[in-house]
Amino acid sequence: MKKILMAALVAFPMAAQAGDVTGLWQTDPNDEGKYIQVQISPCASNAAEICGIIAHGFAGASQENNGKPIIWGMRQKSENYWNRGNVWAPDSDKTYSANLTLDGDTLSVQGCVAAIFCRSSLWHRVQ
Repeated sequence: MKKILMAALVAFPMAAQAGDVTGLWQTDPNDEGKYIQVQISPCASNAAEICGIIAHGFAGASQENNGKPIIWGMRQKSENYWNRGNVWAPDSDKTYSANLTLDGDTLSVQGCVAAIFCRSSLWHRVQ
């Protein structure tokens, strides 16, 4: 009985973090070395969806985008996958249909136009 209880206590903290994309994320640097940090949280208009705003720009990234939405309307489809939302690419000023895939402290963000033309980026958890 003790072994089962200990296994449950050890496994519980890991399970609580599975599928949690909320927090501060940092994009990989672009070709010019610029990167941003994005704060992800439940959307104010619908807590069942995930949204993200640009928190900070670094290495010469424009500060004029701070506070702007970059992800909105993402719905959790499975433990580590969200879709049916949108992502805005500040460098091209284009909005894409998006999905997110969480793998530990790495978030794969993929945006597509017409499900054919896609681009993706890896973000890393800051906190």
